[in-house]
Amino acid sequence: MSILFSQFFAKFNKITPLENNFTEVLKSIAIMPKMLYFYGEMPQNMVVEGLSKRPKCVAIVGSRHNTRYGEEVAYKMAYELAKKEVIIISGLAFGIDSIAHRATLDAGGKTVAILGTAIDRIYPREHLGLAKEIVEKGGVVMSEYEQGLLTNTKYSFLERNRLIAGLADVIVVVEAAEKSGSLNTAMHAIEQGKELLAVPGNINNPLSAGCNKLIRQGANPYTGVEDVLDLIFPQIGQSKKRKRVIFGDNEEETKVIQLLAEGVRDGEEIIERAKLRAEIFNQTITMLEIKGVVRSLGANQWTLK
Repeated sequence: MSILFSQFFAKFNKITPLENNFTEVLKSIAIMPKMLYFYGEMPQNMVVEGLSKRPKCVAIVGSRHNTRYGEEVAYKMAYELAKKEVIIISGLAFGIDSIAHRATLDAGGKTVAILGTAIDRIYPREHLGLAKEIVEKGGVVMSEYEQGLLTNTKYSFLERNRLIAGLADVIVVVEAAEKSGSLNTAMHAIEQGKELLAVPGNINNPLSAGCNKLIRQGANPYTGVEDVLDLIFPQIGQSKKRKRVIFGDNEEETKVIQLLAEGVRDGEEIIERAKLRAEIFNQTITMLEIKGVVRSLGANQWTLK
């Protein structure tokens, strides 16, 4: 590491996940990290309609050996989301990860890079400059491993993926081979009940095999940035849907539809807010799904079609 970078990365911060509004969402993942080490400043809550809310976050992951198609999709997605003040999360790796970070910086946005190495080992070394720029422009480079804990020969990329999924509201897999680390991130997203999208690709391209498989298994296809915006800003993306279908065929259906139109997705929360018995909710949501009004996102998460 050069003198310039060794000085820049000489001092890092550390917190427990529960000490910060941005990272406390990690309390809901299977294995919460005991400590987080980071350079930069954690994203701050935003004031929306007088309320302090965690900023919207989208993880963009994919192959280290991306195609031109993958590069174009990832760059445009990250750039347009960053313009909407969405935090972009990725893993600082070659390929799709670095493209997502770069596009965010180009758009003037903030991005979070999560390492699979100790905090004092920026990996890959070729991305030292990118890591420095992320921090200088208000973003974060983060690891759950303290200085010197992991050596040059020991990495923990698969374990790192649970943090990428855990910090994000939506995870998008851009390109992935059938056996890809990005699919591991997708599996964490599914386990955590997060929104998962995959970019469909050429069926003859091995780098699209993983994404196409995810879609076949139920992931939502990514066809444009509006797909993500509809999920993270439902009050905007679903405005037309509210006008089109806001009432059901009975009182229970109407309550469920209106809550979904407001952006509530969790079945348990709908039951509580609509004051429905669990069995009535199950009957109602099943009928709405049959009628084509709602669709399941998995893990008792629902959205309007």
